[in-house]
Amino acid sequence: MYFYVDESGQTGLNLFDPQQPVLYYGVLSSPYDLNEAAKDSVQELRKRFGVERLHSNELGVGRLTSVALELSALQRDLDLTFDIYRVDKADHALICFFDQVFDQGLNKAVPWTAYWTPLRYVVLAKLAYLFDEDLLKLAWKARIEKNSARANAMLQQICEVLLSRVDNLPDPRSREIIGDALKWANRHPEEIHYNIYGNEDKLQISPNLIGFQSVMHGIALRLKIGEGKAAAIVVDRQGEFNKAQEYIADFYRSAKEKNVPWEIGPGLPKMDLSNIPDVPITCTPGDMDAGLELVDIYLWLMKRVIEKKDVSPELLEFIAPQFEKGMTDEVSFAGIMRRWEPVIMNLPEPSPEERRKWREVLTRHEEYRKQHLNGI
Repeated sequence: MYFYVDESGQTGLNLFDPQQPVLYYGVLSSPYDLNEAAKDSVQELRKRFGVERLHSNELGVGRLTSVALELSALQRDLDLTFDIYRVDKADHALICFFDQVFDQGLNKAVPWTAYWTPLRYVVLAKLAYLFDEDLLKLAWKARIEKNSARANAMLQQICEVLLSRVDNLPDPRSREIIGDALKWANRHPEEIHYNIYGNEDKLQISPNLIGFQSVMHGIALRLKIGEGKAAAIVVDRQGEFNKAQEYIADFYRSAKEKNVPWEIGPGLPKMDLSNIPDVPITCTPGDMDAGLELVDIYLWLMKRVIEKKDVSPELLEFIAPQFEKGMTDEVSFAGIMRRWEPVIMNLPEPSPEERRKWREVLTRHEEYRKQHLNGI
């Protein structure tokens, strides 16, 4: 299988651009090398439109509509499948705050179950209720601050504001867990390691890299479903994030080879790397591979559909098969709630013996964390 990867809505580490609140990744796959199989067709379209590269944003709905039938023929003849992945940038800032401040390995006031079981999503939901946009912007500013003293001062300011709002939570246990965690982080900000330390760290926490992890797992799932192997993964070259994308792809491939177990905690998903592709990614200029020009078209159209912008009936007919064939996933607070609320609301009732064992475990964990709250 051949895979072609493009992105849209890239604003780097500026997560609060109102014009581009979501980062999109599109992945076009085919059993054929599109730079060979679709090259003549793409060159003909370039010639017809008088452009050096098929850029959907420049071509617009009108000109793309004029070639919708030809695009449909390519889709059918080359067995094209399009998958799309999204990252809500503001929600990414919230999730980053939770993952760092409420990490039970760092914050000694956080109960083990509140981070290493599906109950983490309950805590995340309650925490989200306490944030507003200005505070979320400050949390992200602290996260990407390289000066630890300045970052820790901002983190303490954030914790104090959140603590002033904790009483707005409806249940006492949430007030206790979140309040204790914020008090401990406020007293020990240097133990949280909240901020990054260099430019490479910035890349690792960017929405681009979070989205690209979804891309790699999506490709692995495609290979599992099709019981095939990846012949090539061609990524649009755009400089700033390509090295980090290569790092992620190489890291997953290395972990797969080492057969590293990826179990996070009971009830949480296990990371399956068994179908991660063996080939490295290839970063190629967008006008040097026909597959990249085609994935640009799919991504632009699908994004317009998602954002409820005008799309002609002809283009809707062209893209319609992908609503059935394609996969989608998103990193967002809403996506997390859709996935986990039914699970949490339908947990089986534990047996008396299970209740007894859990009480013993919880008692030990409560005693441990309470020791670290003395004097706070």
